[in-house]
Amino acid sequence: MTAFLLYIARSGLYLAVFYAFYLLVMRHTTFFRFNRIALLAGSVLCAVLPLLKVRTVSVLAEAGPLTMTAVEEGTISTSPEASFPWTLLICCIYNAGIAAVLVTTLLSAMKIIQMEKTGQKIYKDGFRTVILKDGQPSFTFGKTIFIGGKDLNENPAIFSHETMHVKSRHYLDLFLFRAIQIFWWWNPLVWIARTELGLLHEYEADEKVIQKGIDATQYQLLLVRKAVGEQRFSLASGFQHAQLKNRITMMIKSSSKSWMRLAYLALIPLLAALVYACNPSKNAKVETSEETVVAETIPFQEVEVKPTFNDGDDSQFISWIHKNIEYPESAIAAEAQGRMLVQFSIMPDGSMDEFEVVRGINPDLDAEVLRVMKSCDLKWTPGMQNGKPIKVSYTLPIVFRLQ
Repeated sequence: MTAFLLYIARSGLYLAVFYAFYLLVMRHTTFFRFNRIALLAGSVLCAVLPLLKVRTVSVLAEAGPLTMTAVEEGTISTSPEASFPWTLLICCIYNAGIAAVLVTTLLSAMKIIQMEKTGQKIYKDGFRTVILKDGQPSFTFGKTIFIGGKDLNENPAIFSHETMHVKSRHYLDLFLFRAIQIFWWWNPLVWIARTELGLLHEYEADEKVIQKGIDATQYQLLLVRKAVGEQRFSLASGFQHAQLKNRITMMIKSSSKSWMRLAYLALIPLLAALVYACNPSKNAKVETSEETVVAETIPFQEVEVKPTFNDGDDSQFISWIHKNIEYPESAIAAEAQGRMLVQFSIMPDGSMDEFEVVRGINPDLDAEVLRVMKSCDLKWTPGMQNGKPIKVSYTLPIVFRLQ
């Protein structure tokens, strides 16, 4: 679950940067269809980018810290260190958010389905149409148009507007973006981008209605008259009147310069830098008799097939340390205690090497831990990446505590 949360966090960062760029640079351009496609394609790209392993990062092993407690006669007892389950708490909050968005989505869909069951169904100009009670706003859900009987007979521009939503397949955009909202519900820019996508749908439908020959001034007056009693559905495209000023402004605005589409190219180095920054490297140099080569090191949490110790998982190695480590009498006399970090590498042949105390407590304690690890004559089954054995880094927290 930790790896999934890391993926969600990284992709959420990419989405935030991409949507912020759109809002700052492309939001007021008249490339309605182009911007719509760019928003969707960019969202999918940001969801894929975290899966690219450009470089690797050293992280703590999955095992929790070991607690070494000194008792009588210099012996030690060992137990896992108690810590607040932050990961579990974050998982619970994240899943609760997903559940809330799913429930909202289902309620919206059920309400629309209920309206479809109670409304009169006809086919007009080849489009499946549900006649609503007068006064209810028109909208589309999938390929079905929902419209009041009075609007259908007296305001053909409204029906024409809804057909443009269906012809442009805006419903596919909404379904895709709803999936994005479900997984990245915690990112406020995702919700803002969803509103902007809905506006792009309205801009595009308005543009196509006017291109059919409907008088732009009369159409704008119709928008103003209908801008009362709006009702929204999260999975529907409608004859919406929110942001009415923006819609009218876009109808009379001069077309943006074509070269402004190239502004999206500025995202390439920006996203590339983010991918690089989110995958910091840690490579180990290995000296050979002929030349110096760089051996890739994969963190224990990220390797495809994790190393195993003595025909068991890494907990077997921790148990072995429990049985062999001793709390030095000099450290007890000096009242030395605290948390240390020791790092080593599990080599492709299963041996352990490159022992290093990343954060020490006391010279005698540090030396004791290194002594025990280096004295181990048991080998690991090496980790595998892309079907080949590879060097794996393992960082182990150990807590020494006096009692």
